[in-house]
Amino acid sequence: MLPAERRNQDPAHWPSYADTFAPALLDPGRATPAAVAGPNGKAAIKRYNVYRNNVTVSLIDALAATFPATQRITGEDFFRAMARFHVRATPPVSPLLFEYGHDFPDFIERYEHAQSLPWLADVARIERAWLDAYHAADAEPLAPQALASVPSERLADAVLTPHPAARVTRSRFPAVTIFVANRSSDPVGRIEASEPEDALVTRPRLEVAVRRLPPGGAVFLTHLIAGERLGAAAAAALGDSPDFDLSANIAGMLKAGVFSAVGQGG
Repeated sequence: MLPAERRNQDPAHWPSYADTFAPALLDPGRATPAAVAGPNGKAAIKRYNVYRNNVTVSLIDALAATFPATQRITGEDFFRAMARFHVRATPPVSPLLFEYGHDFPDFIERYEHAQSLPWLADVARIERAWLDAYHAADAEPLAPQALASVPSERLADAVLTPHPAARVTRSRFPAVTIFVANRSSDPVGRIEASEPEDALVTRPRLEVAVRRLPPGGAVFLTHLIAGERLGAAAAAALGDSPDFDLSANIAGMLKAGVFSAVGQGG
């Protein structure tokens, strides 16, 4: 059944059925679209509301699957209430459910009732990075000997190609420790950590790994992933942290499989 105003329009200007059906799905304050009709042309308000509820629940479930540590920290009821507000404010843009929730950590950071947990958004960012790394393309990690073969006088100009799964997240809080403690089903004891922790998320083979980066490591890797030369990235890291250890960070990035190739800057 078509809305009356549509029957009198040129078909070339008709909105698609999805254009009329979808907008009200995540907004319970909007009326059932006129294009939705049941048998014999009767209104299908109840049927539409059931479908609307199923869509919302499916998206909340998708967020719960992506952010299990976040949900464990807040509790299921708090998490699902928070997720419901996010779903209504941020509809999906992809048909793939695992891609939903990239904006959720930023939403948590703004969410009024989560302000007593200022580190919660950073834990969620690590979880989102974990899922993105899991679904990233496969690539062979850079072998240590490949970097060792670069002449020492040209090492500062080396440019590294990031592995598709490599992610860096920064935090003013002990986010990695909190993430690790809440990612498993084991009981969570008192967390003593209080220093800022930056996370490196990688998947050089089959398993996703989350590591706490050493001083200056996040700046170093962020600059390298952005395509800067190794010398410039090292200088930026040293400027960020006087405790930056270039040799230790290079060894760590090779072990973690952060990069897949090495070349020379132009």
